[in-house]
Formats: sequence, structure tokens, C-alpha cells
Amino acid sequence: MSQRDPIRIYVTHAWEESDDYLRVFEYLESARNFFYGNLAAPKRRPAGGPEAEREELRRQMAHAEVIIALSSLAETHLDQLLFQLNWAKSCNRPVILLPCFGREVPRPKALEGLVHDTVAWDERALSDAARRQARHEDTARWDTIEFKLD
Repeated sequence: MSQRDPIRIYVTHAWEESDDYLRVFEYLESARNFFYGNLAAPKRRPAGGPEAEREELRRQMAHAEVIIALSSLAETHLDQLLFQLNWAKSCNRPVILLPCFGREVPRPKALEGLVHDTVAWDERALSDAARRQARHEDTARWDTIEFKLD
């Protein structure tokens, strides 16, 4: 992964830029040496009803290397979230699930079998999961703590 070859990600949405949707990009932007291209376009809701919307979602997800799913969508737009995750599964796209931000909510049973990885809201965990799922890059990193002996 480099600036010339960024990871192509798609973040699930329900045709709006929710707080969690925008927060994903804040976390990805703060990750060091992580380059990505966003394929999701929640502001491009097509006219023509549910089938036109599904076709546009398929088009947006078609070239994604990894799907980042927001579990907060399950509370209000479960059908759209399930459509996106089922399409990802049918195309063998890996899915990373992010829990609801700032609160404990049990994961909906409908998402079982559709998610490859679940990570906490942490820029390092999210970027490492995206590298691991999209490009199969080993992201084993070690933190170094220095102690001063007086």
C-alpha cells in the first residue's frame, strides 16, 4: 500500500453522512502511513426507488477491496445494511464491523456470518484491520515503552 496504490474502501451508509460515517474518515486520516480511496458516495442517492438505489450501491461497492460496516445502521436501516453486507459476501469482499460509537449495543444476530473482523474505534486497529483484510498484509506491530532508571 502506498500513495500510488491506496486501499479502496467502502463504508456502509443509508444515503446520508451520519456521525459514525464521518468518524471513520477522521480515524483513517489520523492513522500514520495509511492511504485509502473512498468509494462510498452517500450524497449520490438516485431517483427511481429502491431498485435504483440498490443498483447504485452495487456500483459503489464493485471495486472495493474492503467494506467497513457501521453497526449503528442496524438500529435504523437494518434492511439497507443487510443488503450491502449480503452483496459484499456474494462478491467475496471482506467486511470489518465497527460497533456503535460510545455505547454498548449487542451485535444484531442478522449480521452473523457476514462479518470477517470486528474492531474497536481506534485508528490503529481500524487501519491494521483494513490492511489485513484487503491486502493480507501482516500488521504485527509492537509498542516500545522506555523507562528511565534513576
